[in-house]
Amino acid sequence: MIGIKRRATAMPPPIQATVHHRAEHYDGAVGSIGAARRLAADFLHQLAAEWYAPVSAERMQDVLVVVSELATNAERHSGGPYLVELDGDAESVHVTVWDSGSTLPRVYAPDPLRIGGHGMEIVLRLCDGLTMELVPVGKRIRAHFDLTRPTVA
Repeated sequence: MIGIKRRATAMPPPIQATVHHRAEHYDGAVGSIGAARRLAADFLHQLAAEWYAPVSAERMQDVLVVVSELATNAERHSGGPYLVELDGDAESVHVTVWDSGSTLPRVYAPDPLRIGGHGMEIVLRLCDGLTMELVPVGKRIRAHFDLTRPTVA
């Protein structure tokens, strides 16, 4: 009998759905902002592990800070519950916060002497794109992160 050697071929990564999604509703109770950050951290770890997304430590911190800032704004200014949604694939992540407030956040010009009001300035600095819009149930704030972009020191 003649032995036949077969070459092992590398298996391609499993085919995934178009976009990975996670969402959670928060009522503003103590610990809600921390819970939203944990949701985002778990989402990013899963995105990196299952989708081979290039989520650097710096990019992860950028997303977590933006989640904190947007959740804080929703708690302080909406007067009601809010929803945090995360969508992503191997190239990008979107953080969307929905709340019942009827006023869009104010974006102030940078001013190191101003006390407070720096949240949206921070968000704009860390993300690659931001949309803010009024919707029938309140407002939607959506931050875009390009995972393929090199991080800036």
